[in-house]
Amino acid sequence: MDHGAESYLRFLAGDDNGMVELIRDYKDGLMLYLNGMVGNIHVAEELMEETFVRLAVRRPHFRGRSSFKTWLYAIGRNLALDDLRRRRREDPADPELLVREADAETVEAAYLRDERSRTLHRAMGRLHPEYRTVLWLVYFEEMDNAQAAVAMRKSKRQIENLVYRAKQSLRTELKKEGITGENL
Repeated sequence: MDHGAESYLRFLAGDDNGMVELIRDYKDGLMLYLNGMVGNIHVAEELMEETFVRLAVRRPHFRGRSSFKTWLYAIGRNLALDDLRRRRREDPADPELLVREADAETVEAAYLRDERSRTLHRAMGRLHPEYRTVLWLVYFEEMDNAQAAVAMRKSKRQIENLVYRAKQSLRTELKKEGITGENL
């Protein structure tokens, strides 16, 4: 369980310091993320505050299907999209709002991709060096098993077994990061 999830669970259990820690740890990054969506630092700050108010008042259940940070940013993203839609209804002639809303989807996709990439690299960093090497060669360098065998000075059969064990080990590490079977 990551630190944010622990702080949130402590807050839910009645420890107000848990919310203080969440705000301290996530407010700046969340505000910058939201600013990228809405294009106004003051609106982003209000949305960031609203996100933490929503956590404090509504106390939504964190299921752990992603990292706490991803879950928190998704709440903020939804609030930002609602704000963009509301502003578009108030001033439908503003083409920038339409572009911002479309960009918000792109920003979210890029953020989730970056978050998954960081999680993957963290998990791979904890693997046995031989596992890390074979996964890198096969999946990132796109070598076939025969090419990886030459690079690692192993037989093709050894590489097949090594890839299988490395994937199993990586799957275990990713589960520790909160990424389950549906997200692998």
